[in-house]
Amino acid sequence: MTPRERAPRFTREQLEAARDRVVPDVVADGLRVLFCGINPGLMSAATGHHFARPGNRFWPVLHTSGFTPRQLRPDEERELLTYGLGITNVVQRASARADELGAEEYRAGGRLLAGKVRKLRPRWLAVVGVTAYRVAFEDKKAQVGPQEWRIGDTRVWVLPNPSGLNAHWTPQMMAEEFGRLREAAGTDAGEAGATGRG
Repeated sequence: MTPRERAPRFTREQLEAARDRVVPDVVADGLRVLFCGINPGLMSAATGHHFARPGNRFWPVLHTSGFTPRQLRPDEERELLTYGLGITNVVQRASARADELGAEEYRAGGRLLAGKVRKLRPRWLAVVGVTAYRVAFEDKKAQVGPQEWRIGDTRVWVLPNPSGLNAHWTPQMMAEEFGRLREAAGTDAGEAGATGRG
């Protein structure tokens, strides 16, 4: 049985009841990489685990790129801490779609995220979703890859959104970009540049 075959099933009413819930962060001080989603989807909110929707490619790509020795299930997310990895979100409340969030909610989430990063001091913050990153940090020209600013001592990398709806990025392309970050996080190579806005 594959990790995806074990995904729980919910009725539409159960998923809708999960709207606006918060999925707890998986964090610790001094992580190698703190991955940051846009906000929890309803499946994640219903299960209480990050990237829980079966079509989401986060867990397979994390494994394929070499961050984890096997593909974890969403309910095994706390195992990430043993690899120096964690998960949070730009916006904490769950919604059916990211486009239900407004620009001010993204910006407020970006400010809260920056404070969290300053406190936890991960080596890298990896935001999965360039559009959300651009709005949250008011950087309209940001592209996927390492950014030119830091939050305190934490370097910032923007990754493609692993949602199954993101047809611009194949799983292989995503794994290559995640792999670039893994190499930088493992060796401190690819330093992203000067400190700044954080």
